[in-house]
Amino acid sequence: MNMPRADDLILFAQVVDTGSFSKAAELAGVTNSVASKRISKLEEELGTQLLYRTTRRLTLSEAGRLLYQQARQIKMATDRALDTLSGFGEKVSGHIRMSVPTISGELVLADAIAEFCDRYPGLSIDMSLENRFVDIIAEGMDLVIRTGYLDDSSLIARHIIDSRWAICASPSYLERHGTPRHPEDLRQHNCLRYSYQSTGASDWAFKNKKGPFTVRVEGNMTTDNAAALRKAALAGYGIIYVPRCLIYNDLTQGMLTELFPQQVGKKLGIYAVYPTTRQLPAKIRLLIEHIRQRYLAIAHYF
Repeated sequence: MNMPRADDLILFAQVVDTGSFSKAAELAGVTNSVASKRISKLEEELGTQLLYRTTRRLTLSEAGRLLYQQARQIKMATDRALDTLSGFGEKVSGHIRMSVPTISGELVLADAIAEFCDRYPGLSIDMSLENRFVDIIAEGMDLVIRTGYLDDSSLIARHIIDSRWAICASPSYLERHGTPRHPEDLRQHNCLRYSYQSTGASDWAFKNKKGPFTVRVEGNMTTDNAAALRKAALAGYGIIYVPRCLIYNDLTQGMLTELFPQQVGKKLGIYAVYPTTRQLPAKIRLLIEHIRQRYLAIAHYF
């Protein structure tokens, strides 16, 4: 078996990262046909198929998955070497794969990421909006914006901002069903539950002088989509417990009424999470700082 060239391994990693021969070819500064031939030659040298190609998508073979982990390490090492030479100036290029929560993605990051790409024309970013906790290493992510807690020692997290949660309902709902005066009163109301919570959809967290406590609520709707809960609350169908940033404008415009603002006990950190590395690539460092500044610009939402 011939020893593969490092630049072919890097190209292979770029094909997997971008999910496209044409995008990887553009990043590598070669034509699509040249990129395809180099990957075919790599497969020939290794004596195994790395990618299954269809008209719609590329899928890694078992050998491809194993090689990708190593090829990506070579690519990251090369990026770090180039960062060392170029410093932290304006020469930022390459590709970034990242995953962000849906609320943050729609509220802050869609615009922030587009602005960052516009600032650095040599850079491309693949941003996935999803609420699940992705496996950063296994799924080849460069950066994840995560709300909650970090318990993986192989990852590094930088705190960006804290996100307070709020309980609210529309004035029409409160007019029809009455306004709860104490957290325990929520047991008598239709509480629309958000299943994407570390404490559980039905256990709403509070605090008082004695410390934290929970109230178990019930309701006729549960969903993992906070935007759906917001719409249901605006329509007057129940009480919700969601990140305050989601309903900030609704509160200021009087479309929703906040309940127990001094007693709600849920506050989660928002973090930029990335794999452990000796030297963080400049493009990731700059992106994290850009994202942080965009969050801080609307800190009052949180």
